[in-house]
Amino acid sequence: MLTVSTDGMLTAFTAGLTLITASELGDKTFFISLCLAMRYPRRWVFIGATLALAAMTILSVGLGRILALLPREFAHYGSIVLFILFGLKLLYDASKMQGGSLADVEQEACEMISDAQFDKLRGAMAMVAKSFTLTFIAEWGDRTQFATISLAAAQNPLGVILGGILGHAICAAIAVFAGRAIAAHLSEKVITAVGGVLFLIFAGVTYLEG
Repeated sequence: MLTVSTDGMLTAFTAGLTLITASELGDKTFFISLCLAMRYPRRWVFIGATLALAAMTILSVGLGRILALLPREFAHYGSIVLFILFGLKLLYDASKMQGGSLADVEQEACEMISDAQFDKLRGAMAMVAKSFTLTFIAEWGDRTQFATISLAAAQNPLGVILGGILGHAICAAIAVFAGRAIAAHLSEKVITAVGGVLFLIFAGVTYLEG
């Protein structure tokens, strides 16, 4: 059950906002919103994507709180281990990348949109539904989902939810309203490396908080 305690809420909010924002930029869901915004009115794409990411955040926090039901030491050190593993994995992936743009991720996201069976749907609700469905599917199993689960197992869940949703909304807004201009200046190698460093930082913060 989610607690409404405010203990550690600011730390959890900051962690959720920072980690999600850094991890989501240049991610597949970012480019799904970008590609959809080139075909449909941006406001409906933004609403659908934000609702999907908010739903996934709440679901992930719920999974994280299930882990928190384990003995405190297991949940605490388990979260630290997950952060370290994710951080090292991202740094390893970044070391193997050649740098450059995110064109491959963008192409994959746009192909996913083209393959979706939504062509017969019309109207605002149809566009919101398409944005919601594609974003939710793409976010499942994503690194930001695991980041949210890990944070929720060790941090104040309400703070993680608020910070995570705000971080997702910021990234969705950037993707929808300025995605093409921003993506041209993003490097997959740099973004991946930054995400890895942030995971390791939050492993240290979680350890120090006890």
